[in-house]
Parts: sequence; structure tokens; C-alpha cells
Amino acid sequence: MSVEIKLILAVLFPFVVGLLLSPLIIRVMRALKAGQPILEYVDKHEGKSGTPTMGGLIFLLPMALTSVIFNIGGERSGIVAMAVTLSYGAVGLLDDFLKVKLHHNMGLKAYQKVIGQVGIAIIATVYCYRNFFIGTQISLPFTDKTIDLQWWYIPLCLLVYLATTNAVNLTDGLDGLVAKSSSVNFVFLTVIVYVLYYNTKVMGQTFYAGHLLSLCFFCAAMLGGMLAFLWQNNYPAKIFMGDTGSLATGGAIASIALFSSQPLIILFVGIMYIVSCISVIVQVISFKVRKKRVFLIAPYHHHLEYKGVHENRITGFYALITFLMSGVALISVLV
Repeated sequence: MSVEIKLILAVLFPFVVGLLLSPLIIRVMRALKAGQPILEYVDKHEGKSGTPTMGGLIFLLPMALTSVIFNIGGERSGIVAMAVTLSYGAVGLLDDFLKVKLHHNMGLKAYQKVIGQVGIAIIATVYCYRNFFIGTQISLPFTDKTIDLQWWYIPLCLLVYLATTNAVNLTDGLDGLVAKSSSVNFVFLTVIVYVLYYNTKVMGQTFYAGHLLSLCFFCAAMLGGMLAFLWQNNYPAKIFMGDTGSLATGGAIASIALFSSQPLIILFVGIMYIVSCISVIVQVISFKVRKKRVFLIAPYHHHLEYKGVHENRITGFYALITFLMSGVALISVLV
């Protein structure tokens, strides 16, 4: 069986499993009364109160199963990426559980969540730093050059994990917003990693090609699982991904970029996550310094919502811009 057919199957398998699993997870969450508490200041979402959360399980479980099946006997980078993703998902799951239990949109305390995120990032950073196929060199977009960051790679790696996981978490505020944008991300990331795999295979770098192929299967598994989740999360959402899904998604994107030595492509594929972060930072600084708000409400997608733009249009805009900028990321690797 060719690699290309295996990759297609690695997308289809978690998609089908996710579709079959999602009704059960939704029923279980409803039975457990695991409804998402809504932030008090987002009064437009009062009607969504009680919608089941922890929906990240819909794509994480099929992704994990697929990653294991398609990486049996191969390199382990895809398995490590899966483990990092599930670890971030576990932190989010605990946060979601506490929110449901306390019936308030406050789960883990901020410092507790940060400790969990930093701990996972440190372990992943050590793996990257010591891994022969990753190391401390990163590729520069739009060139065939690499730069060896040496020990500076460590803070960069930590920053990528912490920034990406929190940025995706901030963006998760509308039905289908992260699911649509990240689905686009995983389409292009799968293609990007496949291109890197193909090029290294042609050059005869067999072992490095195996490393990238393992990672490519992980990308495909995340894509298939996320599409299954989107089936249930599209407006009006039957279930939310919660921190279970958003932190895991950020961890997956960061792992793919770092394990493929392409961390700078996150500036392109993650453009809308960056917008969310910047909008919150600008809002906070402006209010503290000028006592005035720049946006009606932050992050930016909520500002658009309060300006009267429908959720579907906002998620569509985000997905479209993500598609265009992810295309730029692909071009940056091809040239």
C-alpha cells in the first residue's frame, strides 16, 4: 500500500470513528450535566449555557488510536506528538471538569494551568533539543537556509508551546471557530510535512524521511478527528471542545511545527490565533493606561459579534484568512 493511500486512510479512519463516537460522548456529557458555563461578560451567549463541553474527546480519542495504528513499527515522532497533544488535553480536561463541578467559568487557577502547560512544554523541549532529527536548527521561511539557535532554541521552543496553546484557547469562543480554522491548519500542515517527507526521501535520507512520515500520519489523524468534531460543533453547536480540545489543538500545532523544524510557519498558519492574542493584549494595556477600551469586547471575534456580525460570517472569515495564510506557509516551504 502506498504512503499516499495510507495518509488518506489516516484521515478517513479518525473521521469515521469520530462520527460514530460523537453521539455517545454528547449523550454522556448531557447525562453528567457537563454543560459549559458561559462567561458573565459575554451576555450574547446566554442561550448557549448548558451546551455540553469536553468535546475535544471526539477528535482526541480517534486521533490517538489512529496515530498508534499507523505508526506501529515506524519512527516515534508521531507518537510523541500524540502524547504531547493528549497531555495538554488532560490539563484542559481537568480545567473543564472543575468548571462543570463548580458551575462557574473558573476551573483551574491561572497559575495551576500555567504550571501544567510549562511542565509539558519543558518535557517536549528536552525531546526536541536531544532528538537527532530535530535538534536546535530551524528552517527559515522562503529560503533553503537553516539557522542553528544552539541553546536559544530552548526558550524558543517553550515560547512556541505556551503561546500557541494559549492563543488557540483564547480563540475558542464561537461555534466552529477553532474547529474550522484548525481543520484548515491541519490540511496544510499535512501537505507541508508530506512535501518535506517526499523531498528527504528523494534525497535518500531514509531515517529522516521516516521521522517526517510518522509526523505526517499524526497530522492526518488530527485532521480527520477535527473534521468529525466540526460536524457536531458547527453553528449551532451541539457540543463545545472546551479547554480539553483547545489546549490539545494548540499543543498539536506547536508539535508539528517544531518536530518538522519549521516553527516560524506558525506566524502564517496561526495568524488568527495571533490576532486573538494581540487584541487581548491591546485591550488590557489600553484600559490600564488610558482607561479606555479599543474593542467593544476582546478577543477580536467577540468584538465583531458585538458589532452585529453573525457567528457564521466570523468563523467563515477566520477560516478564509487562515486558508490564505496557510497557503503562504506552504509556499514558504516549497521555494
